[in-house]
Amino acid sequence: MDVKYTAHAVSSGGGRDGAVRSDDGLIDQQVKMPPALGGPGGGTNPEQLFAAAFSTCFHSALRLVARQEKVKISDDATVEAAIGIGPDDTSFAITATLTATLPGLDQDRADELVAKAHQVCPYSKATRGNIEVTLVAKV
Repeated sequence: MDVKYTAHAVSSGGGRDGAVRSDDGLIDQQVKMPPALGGPGGGTNPEQLFAAAFSTCFHSALRLVARQEKVKISDDATVEAAIGIGPDDTSFAITATLTATLPGLDQDRADELVAKAHQVCPYSKATRGNIEVTLVAKV
């Protein structure tokens, strides 16, 4: 692969009870375990950061597929990623639900575009076969 960009971030101070900072300083956040997992809250967490990244990447993939299909997606279209975490057989695992809201499209077309975006999104590729991903298209 011909890598065009590499992002850098450093976690310090204890992982889920510390901080995370990108090399350019645009991300500079306290990280805290959420109350649902027994933590104090009051900071971001890896699941929120992953949800932000996955939803953004998937939204771009959705717009790419729509352009290729010559389908206009409205400017108020959204993609929400819900990242769940819970215990599995050995430690913890995550799940993802991607909900694309595509006003103005019919349901069949929206379902088709979301399925195609899931095939080209780099985050979808990275998670395929590793976590449960549920796709939802709303019109």
